[in-house]
Amino acid sequence: MFLHGVGSSAATWQNVMALLDDRYAVAAFDLLGHGSSPVLDDPAEYTRDRALDDLDEVIASLRTSGRGPVVLVGHSLGGYLSLAHAATRTWGNDERAARGVIVLNTGPGFRDPEKRAAWNERSRRNAHRFGVPEQAAELNIQEDGVVMERLAEMTVPTLVLAGDADRPEYSGAGQYLERKMPNGAFISVAGGEHAMHEESHAQEVADIIDEFVQSLQG
Repeated sequence: MFLHGVGSSAATWQNVMALLDDRYAVAAFDLLGHGSSPVLDDPAEYTRDRALDDLDEVIASLRTSGRGPVVLVGHSLGGYLSLAHAATRTWGNDERAARGVIVLNTGPGFRDPEKRAAWNERSRRNAHRFGVPEQAAELNIQEDGVVMERLAEMTVPTLVLAGDADRPEYSGAGQYLERKMPNGAFISVAGGEHAMHEESHAQEVADIIDEFVQSLQG
């Protein structure tokens, strides 16, 4: 299950999905206010928890149709949402939980309220640049530090990818997650930029995903 970043859509994953769909059932969906999903006027509708509930509904529908355990793959905001899903759905005890998580060029949010507030202020200031209705950019808002606070408890196998041509804080976040998560690992992708999965490194990203999923099946 592939999740996109703010201002993007499920289409961002089309190249990687095409490289994997001969081996796995692959799916992606548009977050609220993005792509073909509904656009609601009320900014209060665009919350992390609403996005996670929407994800739960998609996962439930896949399982109803007979598809097996879900591996979440998220980019940027989609990566944070994947981590937040893992933080709030306990692997092994919760039917909503993913079997594994892969995130690209993202971070776990902020424990420090002042840093979180600064992130939120920048996000709202730049909302007009994301290419979606400004209220939809509210999905990018950090509401709390739940991921940071629960990293040590998040036992779901997690792989963090960061392109070394992207902003260095993503590589730093990946190394941090590798240290703090019981089953976390980090891979630096040489030459990878923020949207490296779209074209330039689609094959490499697909190969890494394939190897990770196979390791879960072993």
